[in-house]
Amino acid sequence: MEALVCVRPGELRLERRNPPKADASRLLVRPRRVGVCGTDYHIFEGKHPYLQYPRVMGHELAVELVEAPAGSRLPAERIFAVNPYISCGKCVACRRGKPNCCTTISVLGVHEDGGMAGLLAIPAANLIAVDGLSMDQAATVEFLAIGAHAVRRAALSSEDRVLVVGAGPIGLGVALFARLSGATVTVLDRDGDRTASAGSIAGATPFVADDTGLAALAASIGNEGFDVVFDATGSPAAMEKGFDHVAHGGRYVLVSVVRETITFQDPDFHRKEMTLLGSRNATTEDFEQVVSAIRGGAVPVDRLITHRTQLGSAVRDLPRWASEKHGLIKAMIEID
Repeated sequence: MEALVCVRPGELRLERRNPPKADASRLLVRPRRVGVCGTDYHIFEGKHPYLQYPRVMGHELAVELVEAPAGSRLPAERIFAVNPYISCGKCVACRRGKPNCCTTISVLGVHEDGGMAGLLAIPAANLIAVDGLSMDQAATVEFLAIGAHAVRRAALSSEDRVLVVGAGPIGLGVALFARLSGATVTVLDRDGDRTASAGSIAGATPFVADDTGLAALAASIGNEGFDVVFDATGSPAAMEKGFDHVAHGGRYVLVSVVRETITFQDPDFHRKEMTLLGSRNATTEDFEQVVSAIRGGAVPVDRLITHRTQLGSAVRDLPRWASEKHGLIKAMIEID
């Protein structure tokens, strides 16, 4: 089979590899759509904190079941989304219903080879039913589930004023599901075009993170701060600045993950009695919520997918997208 391999930072190669085998623990699936994630760009650029090379990337997947196990009711050729977070089921996090932060988690495309390949073997429990969704829609479920999980962590209500900092795909997913929760949503980003696009898609108020925009942002809420702030920037400086945007009694949710140490001013943190939350990955509940939202027409997937390529062409296209992101929301690799 063909596989797109990140051999080392900055180098992609299309290789012929032996196909994986199905066994008692894993089913064989054929990836048909692969969304290109910020994680994939970070792997290509050598910025991912938890990776060993070479690696087949790809964890935003729509797959076709090649062969169902004996006695299974799963029909072959059925399309599924994939939960790429493979957990142990036994550790303290798994026992408490949080397999998304399993102590020995293995993420497809990060800790083990992912879906930018002709075939993939995954546990049956990691297949997500998406009946009624197209392949394109199924391939967006994972990245949107990251946002849905962060919103669920924040326990939003219709009374909350929400600020999402970072208008990339993850921030856009957060904004979408924050709005669906009934909250009033604002989006902040340094890129004016990306901010405007995210605001339009998510039904949020956009502000640009320059001096003028920040002053207008503060004035828009009477300099009180926001009840809930989400960071989806991947920038340590922005993550630290985000504490300033939180209102007294508010919550701050860090969706980004970075290598660096993040610091904050303890007097301000206590003065506001702020709640600080981390949000990692997503659970089956979040995947199912996203599938339901897409099926119900609440997520405009056609506006999210802006770029397309084939597996062989991704050797050229993915590096270009990593450096030239103007107009890019979600790139999709099609595998026929």
